[in-house]
Amino acid sequence: MPKINNTDAVAASKYLSFILRHKPEEIGLQLDPEGWANINELIERAKPQIELTFEMIEQVVIESDKQRFKLSDDKIHIRANQGHSVKVDLKLIPVTPPAVLYHGTAEQNWDSIMKQGLKAQSRHHVHLSQDRETAIKVGQRHGKPIVLLINSERMQLEGVEFYQSDNGVWLTDVVLPQFISR
Repeated sequence: MPKINNTDAVAASKYLSFILRHKPEEIGLQLDPEGWANINELIERAKPQIELTFEMIEQVVIESDKQRFKLSDDKIHIRANQGHSVKVDLKLIPVTPPAVLYHGTAEQNWDSIMKQGLKAQSRHHVHLSQDRETAIKVGQRHGKPIVLLINSERMQLEGVEFYQSDNGVWLTDVVLPQFISR
């Protein structure tokens, strides 16, 4: 399989994120209730905005360091692993998280977070990571980064459910301020 260049791979990944997580209707694409889209239909409907091929999509899925997407076993469908703002049911099963999880954000958000906690905003869940390095990378996208420590063990003991997406991102509905420290 000929390898696509990095610029095309990044453009394809961004496009797939936008369409599969947020705006499938922009190209008239229908996601099933679990967020799956037919790859051939996606390729056809993406024209002329972007020229996608199955090989390009497969390369993005396989080589993405963030593993944002998943192919069905028969390689006929694709979906985003998490981060949706459109209604989908990823069939996530509650799991026990590590005692501490991390959330990266910008310094300017600290006061608001300590008043309101972490909310899903336009997405289905609050996204948490298992390591500080990932949280720093996420926080850098929003300004001067800070890393928040989430007492996930205590949250779970108090009845809060956690899920883990196929790409390892930890998800929960909300994180109240009493479970957050720097």
